[in-house]
Amino acid sequence: MKWKKADVEKYVQAKEYIDTILLPLIPFQFSQDKDIELVASQNDLLHIFASEIEKELAGRVMLLPSYHYISSAAKSEEYLRLNSWIQETEKQPFEHAILLTFDASWKKYEKEITGNLIWLPMIQSESFDSKQIKGLIKNQVEQICEMIRAYWQ
Repeated sequence: MKWKKADVEKYVQAKEYIDTILLPLIPFQFSQDKDIELVASQNDLLHIFASEIEKELAGRVMLLPSYHYISSAAKSEEYLRLNSWIQETEKQPFEHAILLTFDASWKKYEKEITGNLIWLPMIQSESFDSKQIKGLIKNQVEQICEMIRAYWQ
């Protein structure tokens, strides 16, 4: 389920089955021209991953709106804000929080985050529509879904 009206209505009716949030962590910055394209590409690709994971685990996962943060912001402060997001979801109650990111700097704060952080290596490509890239994404999505299923046990 996604964070849209029709899916949220379904969620309210079946919330006892949907126990996991999926939260993409998206960096944002305009300060470095050389990095703007990379950050935008990460945004596009992470949304593809999150949507594919949500499809694969439909009926058990709610894909939330992305958590955006300034790339240069101190993660030592940012993880507190992120934890408040997760605490808000626990009121429903969601039992599991899965956070997806390409930003390896979050790994330093993984133990402080109330949830399971999944770091993904960034795929460098001009287009995410090629058969080779789609196959790579599909393979990684399958592996990520297996990891998420392991959190449920």
